[in-house]
Amino acid sequence: MSVRSAAGAAFGAEAPIVIVGAGAAGLVAALAARAGGAEVLVIERDAIPRGSTALSAGLIPAAGTRWQRESGIEDNPQLFAADIMMKAGGAPDPRLVEAVARVAGPTLECLADAHRLPFSLVENFCYPGHSRLRMHGLPSRSGAELMDRLREAASAAGVEILCDAEVTDLFAASDGRVAGLALVRPDGSEERIACRAMTLACSGYGGNKALVACHIPEMAEALYFGHLGNQGDALVWGEALGAAVRDLSGHQGHGSVAYPHGILITWATVTEGGVQVNLKGRRFSDETQGYSEQAAQVLAQPEGLAWTVFDERIAAVARQFEDFRKAEAAGVIITAAGLAELAGLAKLPVDSFVATMEEVQRLKREGGTDAFGRCFAGTPELRPPFHSARVTGALFHSQGGLVVDGAGRVLRPDGSAFPNLFAAGGAACGVSGPTAAGYLSGNGLLTAVALGRLAGEAAAALVTSFRA
Repeated sequence: MSVRSAAGAAFGAEAPIVIVGAGAAGLVAALAARAGGAEVLVIERDAIPRGSTALSAGLIPAAGTRWQRESGIEDNPQLFAADIMMKAGGAPDPRLVEAVARVAGPTLECLADAHRLPFSLVENFCYPGHSRLRMHGLPSRSGAELMDRLREAASAAGVEILCDAEVTDLFAASDGRVAGLALVRPDGSEERIACRAMTLACSGYGGNKALVACHIPEMAEALYFGHLGNQGDALVWGEALGAAVRDLSGHQGHGSVAYPHGILITWATVTEGGVQVNLKGRRFSDETQGYSEQAAQVLAQPEGLAWTVFDERIAAVARQFEDFRKAEAAGVIITAAGLAELAGLAKLPVDSFVATMEEVQRLKREGGTDAFGRCFAGTPELRPPFHSARVTGALFHSQGGLVVDGAGRVLRPDGSAFPNLFAAGGAACGVSGPTAAGYLSGNGLLTAVALGRLAGEAAAALVTSFRA
């Protein structure tokens, strides 16, 4: 990963717009650029575009959508932006927050109308930090389906995707204009491609243990649940070019990945009234603060493990997600008619576990608040049969990155924009601030989809202006 001088560089091919990375950010950027009248080449290191998106639940938050209106939910981008800022303690760039909150809804509606992605609203529970129901997903509620649909849409739109091609170097002029790139094939052969505009959509650095240890030391030994290709290419190239970076310690964690199976257990198991206990059978936190910050809480427990405890009512909600159905099929979820039996199956100390759960049930009956600050008012008691899953904390992806403006243009420390360089998704600094606690559910796909569209539109406007 390096940046080389464009002076005297020769290229064997040319594309008006080159997008590095064929995840959700890259494919949405490509669709937006094609809609703007530009030819696009997307370069992907894997044999099939999947990325971190395919590992997620594929849920995208958006405000003021027609699906919300059909469900009688009043929402707007301003309220969405306020929720983002509140969760992150006011740390993100408010102009970027406004931009992604404003464009997310229209982008989903465009994907539905122009490319037949059948989005619907998750209506039966609200994710932590969102003041309205605003999570949208495809029927399976899986990121794998989202990637399949986006790939099909890109193909139908005439987007060329070059797979099995790893970008190694960028070529740039002295003014920062990116002239092209070098890529290598699996057989070691190298190709060089020139471009008029480039969008970096190759995500963050979660798969690079050295960068994680440097910027997020508390997660250095955590299970990494993202795509291994997320090696920080965009960050390395951007810093070599002199780009501004921000919030590199920001990240999304998750406190509910099945151990040792590595299957995501939806946080609905908690938000609907479940709790987590450690291997001593005791609760250790307010689980409702958010699944991102809960990762560190779980990792701090004995052996870095916890058990998520819920009931059949909650399991019925969780079954809308493909990952949860896979977890059940794999035997991850244990079930018992009583709490003592559940403790035995999980090999937890029966007395402490039963006492812990009886205290939770009492707080629910009385609408009380526990010593961690979790309020149980209005939360139904758990009823048999009881369920539980053994989980660990994991790092999903970094949230810091290259500083961009509301058009996805990469900026220098003085605020000026590079002539033809854009970034979206995990390659760009997101809207979560510098800590895991600032991550509002869906922020990752929010910036992938919203910044992808903004960057794609701006890149198309730039290259088509050359023809005018």
